[in-house]
Amino acid sequence: MTIALNHPLHPKDEIPYYAPQGNECALFESAWTRQLPVLLKGPTGCGKTRFVQHMAARLGLPVSTVSCHDDLTAADLTGRYLLKGGETVWIDGPLTKAVRNGGICYLDEIVEARKDVAVVLHPLTDDRRILPLERTGELLEAQSGFMVVVSYNPGYQNLMKALKPSTRQRFVSIEFDFLPRDKEIATVSRESGLPEARVASLVDLARRLRSLKGQDLEEGVSTRLLIYCATLVEAGIPMVEAVRAAIIEPLTDEADVKAALIEVARATIG
Repeated sequence: MTIALNHPLHPKDEIPYYAPQGNECALFESAWTRQLPVLLKGPTGCGKTRFVQHMAARLGLPVSTVSCHDDLTAADLTGRYLLKGGETVWIDGPLTKAVRNGGICYLDEIVEARKDVAVVLHPLTDDRRILPLERTGELLEAQSGFMVVVSYNPGYQNLMKALKPSTRQRFVSIEFDFLPRDKEIATVSRESGLPEARVASLVDLARRLRSLKGQDLEEGVSTRLLIYCATLVEAGIPMVEAVRAAIIEPLTDEADVKAALIEVARATIG
């Protein structure tokens, strides 16, 4: 299979920026070449979705992103019959479109979806690479350019929302975490326009708050929130106000916890 690294739909200067943490780019590219499905796992906001966008652009592939939720069903992915112009017609879902036409179907936070969603993926994530459509009687064979990518946050797993081993073991798995300090500073600066010297204290604050995960906080500060915060600062919002709006308020609703976090922020950013 030939990998189109410079696909005309994705000029090289339009490839979304992504700072590699290790060999994840080579792993993903090898999985794509060998038609293997990929599972990305890591904390919220650490760059999993940006990584998929980056790799799709590098490989010249369209990508359909599905944000999974409690009400997402298999029919939402595969398709359904709908009334259109007085007639009942079959409308492909995003998964079926990708199987027919090629490209990446990316299911973000797959454990949030109903259990029948994972079952639909099973015949697409082994050597069969097929999608049975019971309602139309079709048995679709995936195009050579089709790829399934799913993600989840292991920190949110519980007995009710856990990815079963029978599903996990169908994927090449790549683990993500937050970037090292210097790379996170560079990434936040690039995405927000705020100079690295001013971004540094925000990253230091995030690293301190991440150490509180599982204590006063359910989740740590995502790189996404850091970019939001730095963007506000770059636009002229005072640092403490930006931190409150883009970091502390999204993390907690508890007044006493917010007050404590403000004190940590003031001590860190000055």
